[in-house]
Amino acid sequence: MANNFFPIAIAAIVISVIALALSLSSVSTSDSADFVSAQGEKRTIHINLIEPKGGTNVKDEPYPATELPAGKEGTPGGLAIKEPDETGRWQVSAYMFEPSTVVVNQGDDVTLDFFGINGKEHSIHIEKYIEHHFTIKRGELVSKNFVASEPGIFQIHCQEHEPNMVGQLVVLPGI
Repeated sequence: MANNFFPIAIAAIVISVIALALSLSSVSTSDSADFVSAQGEKRTIHINLIEPKGGTNVKDEPYPATELPAGKEGTPGGLAIKEPDETGRWQVSAYMFEPSTVVVNQGDDVTLDFFGINGKEHSIHIEKYIEHHFTIKRGELVSKNFVASEPGIFQIHCQEHEPNMVGQLVVLPGI
């Protein structure tokens, strides 16, 4: 029995090491692993502009007594509560980016694909990397490309739905 154990154990170790090496060689945090340079990779990240909703009935949960904070310049701020209707049903919603945090490496050639799912229109700005606001309407796909040249944490925000519809672009320093 002991004579059969050692060859099997050695074979299992060898297979495990090969599997680990193969899995590590294929790890990528982007949809594309095309190398742009020794410093960075080409990365495409898809960001959906969404509005999750939740609702209930006053029979099951009381309608909230607190008011929501206002956004900039009197806008709703990306949060909404609809008062109970004739049946007692009330609803809450919040505009947001999904994902709300994007992590890339310094030197990466980054493409952010924004897709408008909810909301008539969004004026988006990416601090440091996209100088001017750009508009995304429901059903539109808008791509923005840049090289992540400076490390740091930069805000991605929707002008109409701040302060709730805010994300972060995290650029990790190069090694």
